[in-house]
Amino acid sequence: MAFSSSSSSTTTPLRPVDHGGGIGISAVHPDIIQTHILTRLDGPSLASAACASSHLHELSTEEKLWRDICASTWPSIDHPRVRHVISSFPAGHRSFFSDSFPAVHHSSPPKDTDRPFLPSELISAVDVHYENELIFSKVQETRTETETAGWFLCTPFRVDLIDRKESVRTQIRQVGEEKAWLKQLEENLKLSWIVIDPTRKRAVNVSSGRPVSVQRHWFTGDIQLRYATIMAGEKSDFVQCAVVVTCGGKVGGKIHLREVSMLLEDMEGKHVKGRESLVILKAAMESGKRKKERRGEGKERFEAYLEMKKVRSERKQRRERAVDMAFILTGITIFVAFCSYLCFR
Repeated sequence: MAFSSSSSSTTTPLRPVDHGGGIGISAVHPDIIQTHILTRLDGPSLASAACASSHLHELSTEEKLWRDICASTWPSIDHPRVRHVISSFPAGHRSFFSDSFPAVHHSSPPKDTDRPFLPSELISAVDVHYENELIFSKVQETRTETETAGWFLCTPFRVDLIDRKESVRTQIRQVGEEKAWLKQLEENLKLSWIVIDPTRKRAVNVSSGRPVSVQRHWFTGDIQLRYATIMAGEKSDFVQCAVVVTCGGKVGGKIHLREVSMLLEDMEGKHVKGRESLVILKAAMESGKRKKERRGEGKERFEAYLEMKKVRSERKQRRERAVDMAFILTGITIFVAFCSYLCFR
């Protein structure tokens, strides 16, 4: 038995500190744990609590807990179609959270590239927050297996959430000096883009969360934010799954969203076509590792990807210059030989 003491001049009765034999968590009523404790946890904390004991695991797998966490994290999933699809996941909202919450790291070459194994439909659930306030939320379904499937598979893959002639007004005001304003957007404009395969009951979040680049367009003056996740490609080494958000507006006025789109781009800067994009997204859903990144890690990976693109481009230019020089030398040789033939015949 241990005792605590006081350095004060006033005499304080010594109290024993109990090191064992206390009341365990199993003695607390389950309703109290679920209502007053587990409801205060976020997704990762709730998942950790489920690993602490079999008793907590049973309480932490309650569907309502995970449904509330998912709904507060991604308001877009309150869409009727998405709710129905998530209800068919193996463990409901718990499976959906496990697929969608951490950043995805996918570096293994895709498998099952045949058409019968590819998703026949993709659902995009997108949420944009500024300073933790929701400013844009939308669900869009993309059919990949229709009468025009051949057209989809052979054209560049792209999903647009806002029509080119429309825009979405926000309550964000463009204030302050230009550089500071762009930095503020980079820090506070967060985006989640979850791609769902309703047939195979899998999902993946393809957004980097925070922008990896923020710049003003040289021609239109609009601000373009890019959220990117680097994935293993089918043909090239890596591809960039990019979500582009374009914001317009005048200084001092409220900005509006003009573009929210998602596409895949290879290391040569070409847009990846529909079939290859489906292969890559399917592989990311099924084989990609979910990992919580430290702040700024996504931007570092994007910059490393840009450096790889630069090295690849320089190597290609050197090869092309070498081929051009070989053709020039061959042409000169043929010309000299022809002239010599004319002179000495």
